[in-house]
This record gives sequence, C-alpha cells and structure tokens, in this order.
Amino acid sequence: MTADLPGRLPRRAVLADLVPAVGASTRVRDALLVTGGALFTALLAQVVVPLPGTPVPITGQTLALVLVAASLGPVRGLSSMGLYAVLGAVGLPFYSEASGGWHVVAGATGGYIVGFLPAAFLIGLAARHGADRRWWRAVPLFAAGQLVVFAVGVPWLALATGMSAGQAVAAGFTPFLLGGLVKAVIAGVALPGAWKLSRRAR
Repeated sequence: MTADLPGRLPRRAVLADLVPAVGASTRVRDALLVTGGALFTALLAQVVVPLPGTPVPITGQTLALVLVAASLGPVRGLSSMGLYAVLGAVGLPFYSEASGGWHVVAGATGGYIVGFLPAAFLIGLAARHGADRRWWRAVPLFAAGQLVVFAVGVPWLALATGMSAGQAVAAGFTPFLLGGLVKAVIAGVALPGAWKLSRRAR
C-alpha cells in the first residue's frame, strides 16, 4: 500500500486497511477480520426465503459475500470465504437454515458456496482498485460478482440433480435476478457510504 499525505485515503486501499493493527501486528488484525467476515457470512446465511420449485433458497449469503470481499480485498476476502466454506463443510451450522456438513457442499446448493471463492477474489481485486468507492461503479461490480457465483452454482446444480441446462437456469438463476440486483444496490450504497464516513474521520 502506498503512502499518502496525512488526512488522505491510501491509494489502492480497501476499507480493512484503515482498521488499526492490533498492537504492532497486522497479522492479528487480518486474522480477526478474516474470521469476522466468515462469521458475518454465516449470520446472514440464516436469512432465508424458500422458493417453490427449486432447492435453492434466497439467502443473505451473497450480500455478505460482496460486503466482506470488497471490505477485505482479494486475499483476505478469499481467505474469509474459504474459512466460511470449510467451517460449514466440517459440520458447523454456518450454511443456510443452520445446515452444515460435506453433504451440503456435495449437494445441489454446494456450487454456490464454492462460487463464493472466485467471486470474493475478483470483487476484492476490483475494490483494491477503487471500484467500491462510488455507487455507479460499486453496483455493477457487486452484480457481476454474484454472476460469478451463479456461473459455478448453476452447472453444479444441474450435475447434482440431473436437471437439464435450461431447468437448472430456470431453478437456480432466473428467480434470483431481482434479489441479486437488490443486494447489489444495498452493498453499492453501503460501501461508498462507509468510504465517505472514513474520509470525514480522517
């Protein structure tokens, strides 16, 4: 991260870079941020709206994904989503409806969880280049990040259930377009708002 004049935001920074280190250790700070991101995702995963005709519910997971990834950046964001996926896979009730275990990852909705990993890295990378600081850049970024999740989740859904490609798109993508856009707008307003508050604080 490059140095800046006092009172100015660092270039190529994400929000997490503005969090003071714990003592003299940025590693402790980063570990806490990664863990906090995983726990935040697990919390929002419990916000569930079942949909008829599909095994994939609407959840708060993808909202957490874009918020965590943009706030932490590519490496910490990827690490946070990886930790979330692993803790859920070993049996902790971190997935939607307090589910957990390897069978969830291997099942119909597992591809969406796996899709969090590349999505987190790409969103975090774009945020590292300032794409989350203005709403007109942040909203498209967060919508595109969710499309990465669907790009993994929909084919996985088809393989796990035996659906055709068209059926998988109808069950695992189309019903979530409006909700995904709403989440992108929420995050696209929240992140630039957080940056604006940080500027005032500095």
